Amino acid sequence: MPEHQHHDPFEDRFTAALRDTGDGFAASPAAGAALAAGGAARGRRARLRRRAAVLGGAAAVALAGVGGTLLVPGGDSSGPRGSSTAAGPDTSASPAPAASYSGDDLIAALKGLLPGGEFRQEAARGTDGRLPPYAHVVYDDGDGAAAVEIGLDRVRPGSREIRELTRCPDKVHVEYDDCTTSRLPDGSLLMLYRGYEYPDRREDTKWWSARLVTAEGQHVSLSEWNSATQKGSPVTREEPPLSTDEMKKVVTADVWRRVVDAIPEEEEPSATATANAPQPPPPASGESIGDTLTALLPDGLTVVDRGGQETEYAYLVVDDGEGRSLVQINVQPDMSDVAGQLYGDAETLPDGTRVALRKGAGEKGGAGVVMWTADTMRPDGFRVVVSAFNTGAQHQDATRDTPALTTRQLREIALSPKWERLR
Repeated sequence: MPEHQHHDPFEDRFTAALRDTGDGFAASPAAGAALAAGGAARGRRARLRRRAAVLGGAAAVALAGVGGTLLVPGGDSSGPRGSSTAAGPDTSASPAPAASYSGDDLIAALKGLLPGGEFRQEAARGTDGRLPPYAHVVYDDGDGAAAVEIGLDRVRPGSREIRELTRCPDKVHVEYDDCTTSRLPDGSLLMLYRGYEYPDRREDTKWWSARLVTAEGQHVSLSEWNSATQKGSPVTREEPPLSTDEMKKVVTADVWRRVVDAIPEEEEPSATATANAPQPPPPASGESIGDTLTALLPDGLTVVDRGGQETEYAYLVVDDGEGRSLVQINVQPDMSDVAGQLYGDAETLPDGTRVALRKGAGEKGGAGVVMWTADTMRPDGFRVVVSAFNTGAQHQDATRDTPALTTRQLREIALSPKWERLR
């Protein structure tokens, strides 16, 4: 399935269901109202993490596996393809409002919004399926074939998810050429991103994207590559076909908002079930996680950079005089359901806390990069996982022989009782 496939290898370790393919959630009726409400909350949380991983917030959510980050992750319009503006497309390119849209409708709308050219390898899903709609084409404007795809979904208006979806990645985690986020006159947030399919640049495949989230929660995501496929095909042109202005024109077209409106609403648990169901603990803020991590650093380390996301994740770049070293941490409540996948035969402390220490290669392709990790989970599922690298950014080459923190120091940090304050 071509849509929403941009992901980090760390994400693959958990389950394909957590990728941004927009899987729905349906709690078993036999499980009772409380389970339905709690399960729906977990499903929504998982989908938030999937989406953040695709592009938006450079979110480092260590759902499974050890010590990696989900990156979480968009021109000149005066060329021969003609004018591009932020206004909506000509109505001839847009199907009329309907109760539902077929995959063919979406393909027709996408092709009608692209400059003239040839199309092949078309694929799409309409609004009647369990998964969110998308359209995918291989488009050739005469300068080489390029994969172009659009995905559609909805988010809760005013939710934190919107910020995660439209926030440019942190360059500590992702190398890219340009990214901007702006608010349009109608209140929508628009992110325009120009980067690379592989953060380590091991191939020349470029990935450009435009992401729109409206004030009503309509979510439209456009991606294009300078290759006929996202991965595994040679580069066919120097750059993807659409400029940032042209991407903006396509992603802001009114037709996509109508398509999102036609997506069936997810069933929400009843107010009574929600009120009576056990509520998951609130996540810790990224700022408080970063402050706590800073306070737990051993002497001799200077913090030269820091950042993170709104909740659950923070990072520091430290220097002990021997070079920069990235240190990143996730603090996550209620993770018991994946303990078996994460820890296996790991050490179990007398109080039931599970501890896994690992040393391995970095995951972003930087030459000589190593990642040392301490991954811990308290008996109630409260997870603290901290990793250190021998570089200041995972996708950059190693700048020192080993990370600035030993696995013993990482273990002490992860097991510190100070994390209890963030529950």
